[in-house]
Amino acid sequence: MGEIGKLDRAVGAPEPGEVIQLQESNGLVGFVNVSFDADAGGLSDHRPAKVVELERVDAAPHGGHGLQADHPTSYLETIMHIFKGNVGPGMYAMGDAFRNGGLLLSPILTIFLGIISVHSEHILLNCAGKMRRELKLEAMPDFAETVGLCFAHGHVPLRRWSRTLHAAVNFFICVTQLGLCCVYFVFISSNMKQIYDYYGVVFDVHLHMLIILLPTMLPALITNLKYLAWFMTVGNTCMVLGIGITYYYAVQDLPPLVGSRPLVGSWHTLPLFFGTAIFAFEGIALVLPLKNAMRKPRDFSRPLGVLNMGMTVVTLLFTTTGFLGYLKWGDTVQGSLTLNLPEGDLLAQSVKVMISTGILFGYALQFFIAIQIMLPAVRRRFDPHQRHPVRVELLFRVLMVLLTFVIAEGVPNLGAFISLIGALCSTALALIFPPVIELTLLAAPGGALERPVGVVWAKNGLILLIASIGVVTGTYESMQALINSF
Repeated sequence: MGEIGKLDRAVGAPEPGEVIQLQESNGLVGFVNVSFDADAGGLSDHRPAKVVELERVDAAPHGGHGLQADHPTSYLETIMHIFKGNVGPGMYAMGDAFRNGGLLLSPILTIFLGIISVHSEHILLNCAGKMRRELKLEAMPDFAETVGLCFAHGHVPLRRWSRTLHAAVNFFICVTQLGLCCVYFVFISSNMKQIYDYYGVVFDVHLHMLIILLPTMLPALITNLKYLAWFMTVGNTCMVLGIGITYYYAVQDLPPLVGSRPLVGSWHTLPLFFGTAIFAFEGIALVLPLKNAMRKPRDFSRPLGVLNMGMTVVTLLFTTTGFLGYLKWGDTVQGSLTLNLPEGDLLAQSVKVMISTGILFGYALQFFIAIQIMLPAVRRRFDPHQRHPVRVELLFRVLMVLLTFVIAEGVPNLGAFISLIGALCSTALALIFPPVIELTLLAAPGGALERPVGVVWAKNGLILLIASIGVVTGTYESMQALINSF
């Protein structure tokens, strides 16, 4: 990325021993304590001081997390990327989410969570932009770097947490992405089992997972995102066709709106709704890379920009899918709406094949993001001299695919597993880290925001309260559902 530069002024008023300087060395962004020497009339650098290093992902040439920026994307292309990053098994699980939330309450909560998620994404963009301007960075920092930088330039007691929270964000992203990969195994094998069972070829679902292991692994071994483009194009086409045909089945012979389904879910099932719904809005890690990759980055976050318009479409899709799915199939709705389609209908079978194909090709993209974060540490540990870089990467990829396969083999309940990943990781990424870093910058020496301070604190406090309740109750109820499934 080149030399990032130095912070020429202190964050806030210079205190003895408390001025922070930004530097980069061998791809590591660090913060070195320097002191203000009044007698010398300037800053003096104390090298023995502790350096808080924030590791940069080796995907910088691709715009962060491995997304290519070599060919800038247009407004429409970026909206398609948002669609691709958010629409998957989570959307097809919205029928199960609405069963837990109720026919009336679920649409309201889905739209509400969508608004909060988009607002949190704007917070992340604003904080990343503020760090870039203040530190004169050449490119926008990614999610983890933004969190680390915000804490490194917050109040002095918070600065020691910068490296830890940088690592925590990357950890949650990796768990979310690999959790998605586990869900993909369960999703595809469950749909394939229905088709095979209908034609009398009855295998255990775990054997179906083993059958799809090789075709899932091969695209995941591709080390350059450029060569995944064809797979993603085919996957998107299959997903769009599958969604349209699923809606066709869902609107056939609908029961009456009033009296056929509970309007509000119980207190025990609402946390499961929260986990599944927030899992569906899991694309926050892609926001900064997508903006960086645009031909006109300003078009991303303006009022009628890519983020607002794209996520409006995504939220409407989630709401429509969940509402129609629960209204149509009621308490028999499955963890994926495709499992409710007629087993003997050829068109319904084609939907299951198309959606499974789209999910299969989507595995490689979700897997790629996690690998790009973890691979630098693996290389430093097992191949520090870069003697066998390709061999180490391919072996690591194979092992991680096998890990997601083994975890998926142990998942008895797709809906509960989705809710658990959503409650734990997606909530932290989408609803906890963004308001925390905004408050950190607000409370920093010299920190200021355009909006009234009290409003910002109240707004972020409400988001954090909702997130905390969702994490605790969603994790508990999801674990209970998983345990009861064994």
